[in-house]
Amino acid sequence: MKRYIIERDIPGIGNFSVTELCGAARASNQAIATIAPDIQWQHSYVADGKTFCVYLAKSPDELKKHAELSGIPISKITEISQIIDPLTANN
Repeated sequence: MKRYIIERDIPGIGNFSVTELCGAARASNQAIATIAPDIQWQHSYVADGKTFCVYLAKSPDELKKHAELSGIPISKITEISQIIDPLTANN
């Protein structure tokens, strides 16, 4: 599977309550259960009016199907080609 960053424009999500975020996570998990094993949600970063979600998927088609099933729209899909971190400097 390939790694993707999914950008979602969700006005005000940075101010959502824990209950609201749990509801979104639950909807995502239910959609993933339908599509599995072709998609995995790793984690998401919640900002003011956006989320940046890291997924593993066979292709963008699975991500689009997930968005449709979960009701959580996608603004942009970007495939991740490399990962670097502070330890990369040691190579």
